[in-house]
Amino acid sequence: MLRRLYDWTLSLAARPSAPYALAAVSFAESSFFPVPPDVMLVPMMLARPDRAWSYALICTVSSVLGGILGYVIGLALYDSIGAWLFQLYGLTEGAESFRHAYADYGHWVILLKGLTPIPYKLVTITSGFAGYHLGWFILLSILTRGARFYVIALLMSRFGPKIKSIIDNNFNVVAAVCIAAFVGGFVAFRYLF
Repeated sequence: MLRRLYDWTLSLAARPSAPYALAAVSFAESSFFPVPPDVMLVPMMLARPDRAWSYALICTVSSVLGGILGYVIGLALYDSIGAWLFQLYGLTEGAESFRHAYADYGHWVILLKGLTPIPYKLVTITSGFAGYHLGWFILLSILTRGARFYVIALLMSRFGPKIKSIIDNNFNVVAAVCIAAFVGGFVAFRYLF
């Protein structure tokens, strides 16, 4: 099933609607959607390495805009939507500790968590809930999300054919590692914060 999804995403890169789909997933992931944009971004960059940099820009801008929505959810709607999302992911206890960490480490929390497999929506909603300064939040989000997506673009533009060969020849192992990183991000958020 995952292999078919990967192959479908590779074929999606040739469609004119591909950048819009990528933008939608990137936007949604930063505010409420559980699947990271990397699931689309990497196969699209592999299929169209000439567009790797533009895909990174699309992901960065969409992710920051989605992060602002996540911030608003945390700021204005935490008691309803924000709390429900944290409860849905089983992270309510971790959210409180995470929120308190903002008093001393807000900048570092946003910078470090934006680069890790910890779902970014948890950072965005908590930033709003903690009342973190919106200007700093946007600036740090641009830095951290941009760094993440542009590093992927750099890797794909330089080593794309080799990476594609590794993925194609070891798909199950690569998929297992990605799923473990994704689940590990939620677990880390829940137990470390």
